[in-house]
Amino acid sequence: MASRTSLPLFPLHTVLLPGAALGVRVFEPRYLDLVREVGRSGGGFGVCMIVEGTEAGTPATPAAWGTEALIEDFDQGPDGLLALRVRGARRFHVDRTRVRDNGLILAEVDWLDDGDDADPPRLRPEHALLAELLVRILEQTDSDLNAIPKPRLEDAAWVGWRLAELLPLAPEQRQGLLQQQDPHVRLQWLLDFVSETGP
Repeated sequence: MASRTSLPLFPLHTVLLPGAALGVRVFEPRYLDLVREVGRSGGGFGVCMIVEGTEAGTPATPAAWGTEALIEDFDQGPDGLLALRVRGARRFHVDRTRVRDNGLILAEVDWLDDGDDADPPRLRPEHALLAELLVRILEQTDSDLNAIPKPRLEDAAWVGWRLAELLPLAPEQRQGLLQQQDPHVRLQWLLDFVSETGP
């Protein structure tokens, strides 16, 4: 694990995965404050799945594993609320939390080591089918496959995260994959899931 950092949390009834995009509506003062702070610092905030509680009102109990969210875009939604588009970045594990007076949860987090981007874990032969499945899914979603560098489709971590994002998984299943450190174990779980349920 890497260095420990203080990170504001935005607990949600969903799981943000590394590399995945997520739309977030912001209306509570504590989260408007969070967006202002993040805008000033240029950093991100943490998204954790809610274990107990709700997204609004009393601070919810977040899962101990989450993903850093970086704001890519923001706009005013049709309902007049602030709408963020965020992208998942680094994974983290929550060491401890405290709640500010305004209800915002601040966490001390350890960043999880997801390997070296320059030398990512390569897809094993037994998981090659998953890369083919990912290509088929991306074709159906009108994704520009030419925009995806070929090495990405040989990167065990990247293929796993994209499938975990696109397959019809329950939030609890995505959370389990988020907490799994070994990309090959994640891929094996996904292969078993696809074999049992079909894509």
